[in-house]
Amino acid sequence: MTIGVFFGGKNPEHDISILTGHLILAGLKKAGIDAHAIYIGKDGSWHIGDELHNIANFKKQSDFSSLAKWNLDLESSRGKMVFNQKGLFGKTITIDVAFPAFHGQNGEDGTVQGLFEMFDIPYVGCGVAASAIAMDKVLTKQLYEQAGFPTTKFIYFYKSDWEAKKEDYVTKINTGLAWPLFVKPARLGSSIGIAKVRNGKELSFALDVAFHYDEKVIVEEGVPNVCDLTCAVIGNDVPRASLVQESVFTEDFFSYEDKYISGGGAQLGNAKQSLIIPAELEEATTAAVQNLAKEVFLKFECSGTARVDFLYDKESKKLYVNEINPLPGTLYHHLWEKSGVALPELVKKLITLALEKNKKKKGFTSTFASSILAHADWSKKLGRGK
Repeated sequence: MTIGVFFGGKNPEHDISILTGHLILAGLKKAGIDAHAIYIGKDGSWHIGDELHNIANFKKQSDFSSLAKWNLDLESSRGKMVFNQKGLFGKTITIDVAFPAFHGQNGEDGTVQGLFEMFDIPYVGCGVAASAIAMDKVLTKQLYEQAGFPTTKFIYFYKSDWEAKKEDYVTKINTGLAWPLFVKPARLGSSIGIAKVRNGKELSFALDVAFHYDEKVIVEEGVPNVCDLTCAVIGNDVPRASLVQESVFTEDFFSYEDKYISGGGAQLGNAKQSLIIPAELEEATTAAVQNLAKEVFLKFECSGTARVDFLYDKESKKLYVNEINPLPGTLYHHLWEKSGVALPELVKKLITLALEKNKKKKGFTSTFASSILAHADWSKKLGRGK
């Protein structure tokens, strides 16, 4: 069985995806599983090659244009993905299971999952619908409300609406939400474009930044005395929750700097000063976080793995569900390691879950016998028939 690790992509989180892809490749190597690196450049070009396994090559800002060209064989790619190398002496690579490592748009948002579904290839992680909804912070919050999950108040709008009715939305924000507020692009991760605002001037500037990344923006109430909590979940129909992690941040929220840069990067599991695992919570609060994380996982119809983030008011002891992230940054392997699941075991488990999900899907009928085509003739209905 050969695994294809897909990473990169056309989105602002491209570089983070490279880190995740190489972490997965390292885990697969330790687990003794064959894997190919399949990299999508910032321009949308696809690349396969041994050079892609060495992260040092990415640090050189290489565009990999010198690598051999490959074509996806549409005829042979049924239940697998077959890539043919161009040229007289070209090789063929067959991928049995896809392991997406994308962050953000054009990968984490259900788009590449749809591609895998079309080829009927087993793939790691959440499906099309779960990925698409979880990627959109507005749809996520709306589903939380529908399900009765506790979440902070919010308002959302599009750039065109803001430009046409700015005063109306300012009034809605001032009367409907309590300051300070958080402004976020609706469909972006890694804390890019997020700002905490305390007044109208800061709000206007933060919206300009957020609209630079997305046409839809969400404005949320902040949580006082906040504690930022995370719980990872793994499984399909019967999920398992990890230990709970508290993230300690230097700014007003868990920023890009805190996640990836300071002290080696919390998302890489190296910023020990930024992480408390397990979080120093009362036993009942820990259990509530873990149980709610599993409920969210099942409500969104997630599979494989996801990470659920929470905001906890330490004084009022109120818990709010914040975001859900399919295939989270570097799989939150450091949290799973603290929970007793080492990286090689984690990637093997995720592949097993992918195969299990694909097998279950094959148990359903995908065809339907119909006589409708015998009655179809649009040329006559449109007046061009005789």
